[in-house]
Amino acid sequence: MSQELWTAVDDYLVENLVPSDDALDAALRASDEAKLRAIQVAPNQGKLLAILAQSIGARSILEIGTLGGYSTIWLARALPPDGKLITLEIDPKHAAVAEKNIAYAGLSEVIDIRLGRALETLPKIAEEGHTFDLVFIDADKASTTEYFQWALKLTRPGSLIIVDNIVRSGAVSDPNSTDDNVQGIQRFMASVKDEMRVSITGLQTVGSKGYDGFVIALVRGD
Repeated sequence: MSQELWTAVDDYLVENLVPSDDALDAALRASDEAKLRAIQVAPNQGKLLAILAQSIGARSILEIGTLGGYSTIWLARALPPDGKLITLEIDPKHAAVAEKNIAYAGLSEVIDIRLGRALETLPKIAEEGHTFDLVFIDADKASTTEYFQWALKLTRPGSLIIVDNIVRSGAVSDPNSTDDNVQGIQRFMASVKDEMRVSITGLQTVGSKGYDGFVIALVRGD
């Protein structure tokens, strides 16, 4: 098995199941032209996020890590007409690219980009009284544990919390890893393995984005 094959299969799935879309394609081009790292979700992964949001009838979504706004657009399109999405981004350049991409997609009234460190922005969001039906965490891995704890505070029973990039090309299972990103995910895993407020699992994925995976947690009501 190889990266070439994984990418070919992803391309096949996208060609058959995820039709080309002008706004999303433009967002990818704009991110590439701005030289943002190509670490956004793949098109089929973006559609999965949208399907998950629609499956629970999400009306409010929180995204931690905007980048160029590609996943943001996927998630926002899954909302009903009165839905709202707040996305957090630390890098002004990323936020500027995302703002233009979101405007081109016609979603400026739906999406609220908050610029700054997420761990400083999240308390303010809590003070504003927001509750979210879905939280997508795709930001710096060292702070994943803290992001997840904030997600628990900002959700309700029946909400979904999704954490991306948790496999790290398999390195997450290496207890001797010295990589800060891997250690951040390992710390997160240790913190949630006995977390009784959620029903949680993790999955490995291969595809155009390489070998990785995600965690999905359902906030419990009991």
